Amino acid sequence: MNLFEIYSARLHAALSALAERGALPHGLNLGRVVVEPTKDPAHGDLATNAAMVLAKEAGTNPRALAALLVEELAKDSEIAKAEIAGPGFINLTLQPAVFTTVLKAAIEAGLDYGRGPAKPEPKVNVEYVSANPTGPMHVGHGRGAVFGDALASLLSFAGHNVTREYYINDAGAQVDVLARSAFLRYREALGEDIGEIPEGLYPGDYLKSVGATLAQTHGPALKDKPEKEWLPLVRTAAIDGMMAMIRDDLAALGVVHEVFFSERSLQAVDGNKDAVRATIEDLRSRDLVYEGRLPPPKGQKDEDWEDREQTLFRATQFGDDVDRPLLKSDGSYTYFANDIAYHRSKFMRGFTEMIDVWGADHGGYVKRMQAAVKAVTNEKGTLDVKLCQLVRLLRAGEQVRMSKRSGDFVTLREVIDEVGRDAVRFMMIFRKNDATLDFDLAKVVEQSKDNPVFYVQYAHARCASIFRQAREAFPDLDLSPATLSQAELSILTDEAEVGILKTIAAYPRTIEAAAAAHEPHRVAFFVHELASAFHSLWNKGKDSPQLRFVNQTDRKSTLARLAFVHAVRSVLASGLAVAGVAAPEEMR
Repeated sequence: MNLFEIYSARLHAALSALAERGALPHGLNLGRVVVEPTKDPAHGDLATNAAMVLAKEAGTNPRALAALLVEELAKDSEIAKAEIAGPGFINLTLQPAVFTTVLKAAIEAGLDYGRGPAKPEPKVNVEYVSANPTGPMHVGHGRGAVFGDALASLLSFAGHNVTREYYINDAGAQVDVLARSAFLRYREALGEDIGEIPEGLYPGDYLKSVGATLAQTHGPALKDKPEKEWLPLVRTAAIDGMMAMIRDDLAALGVVHEVFFSERSLQAVDGNKDAVRATIEDLRSRDLVYEGRLPPPKGQKDEDWEDREQTLFRATQFGDDVDRPLLKSDGSYTYFANDIAYHRSKFMRGFTEMIDVWGADHGGYVKRMQAAVKAVTNEKGTLDVKLCQLVRLLRAGEQVRMSKRSGDFVTLREVIDEVGRDAVRFMMIFRKNDATLDFDLAKVVEQSKDNPVFYVQYAHARCASIFRQAREAFPDLDLSPATLSQAELSILTDEAEVGILKTIAAYPRTIEAAAAAHEPHRVAFFVHELASAFHSLWNKGKDSPQLRFVNQTDRKSTLARLAFVHAVRSVLASGLAVAGVAAPEEMR
């Protein structure tokens, strides 16, 4: 039950009624009309900009149109008050019974309250993590993993048809370096003293297991072969080993991708068709590729720039700042050419809405990739790139830098093992993705109101404890949702209770708006706000016995407040599920 959607429909009906009476022209463009919460609850429950955005088209001034709308809306028995504010905004105050109706809907829907209707189209592809398979993931990868996974869950809950995807960067020079590093560990596993790892290779101990597997599988057979013979085999084994480790770390975080897409599969290797060349030729056939020379970049380094005539994509035709190279001087593809082919493959697989989650250091790459998606989809596809800023890892305020496992950075798995999945997941989206995040290993395990994940989970556990207490006080009381939804909810008149009812009423709109903006942090903020209000009400009950959730002398009051608690509990559990965080029955 989306209250804002309901009253948006009623506002449209009021505008239609005015048009039928000749007070307004027919066919006004309602695309910019919104119904949203008032900025100050003292001004009412809902606000609309309808008069402000329609006045010019209607041939009148905003306040005059607002007066007509207020008069029409006041006829609605569920609207207690309709008022004009400022230059023509309209504030609506709803009857208390509206919020008890919402509460009933929340009780009956349970964990499905706020879920959007199914939208099979457009198919949405969320690609996230996509860390190079050259070592364990660090905490920065973890932020992208949690953000992408929570966004995919949010979009699914809002009704969208979502696929979670990981792009394996298994082509290019870095995987050859990985193979050479793994080959050293293979020699080590055979008993050879390899000494210090040479500069330019990956020194981490995590490759020892790959070397041991190679030694067990091949014995000394690879040791004396030329590099061109052992490199492909070792490269495949190393990538497989690293991806198994990455999958295991992601699973520990509760992240499971449905598709793992290989970059190497796009190129003419291992019997593959050359999808990159096919993409370039497709663009060339539409005059979107040409041979030309680029001016040197101004003020910033661009690894793809070369002072020569080269094969260029007309990126500027689609909003980029400069046309982009597709081939290097040695005839191999640029990273950009591979990425264009990859996104073309997404479109060919039926995804017209694409979302990529990248690290903040890739910000300069966004415009060219969005230009490429426009080109390869004939502007039928969209790409939204969400950049995740850095994570500063702290312990009691002091920065943590080193890792036993990787040698030069703290791995994601080490953090998960220390503080737990829930703390990592919630804190990674309890700040907007484009803001730097301070993650304090000591703070996120504190059992205090200053620790957001504990504070929200504790609210859910408190709800569960209230039901345990109720069952002890009233063993014969039916606490099923069907019975709770029939409780006398008009009893809930305290200001704190009504405030929470209004927060619950806002949940479906929060889901809808967060999904539209691709901002899962809004859900984390929402459940934290709800938890805070619930804790405050709990504390208020200590001084006001009539507000206590379980009253042994008043079954009617108890049932109404248990209905209330059930709804709070369901919304907290729902929001935590979107975040991928557990909703515990007890805090240990």
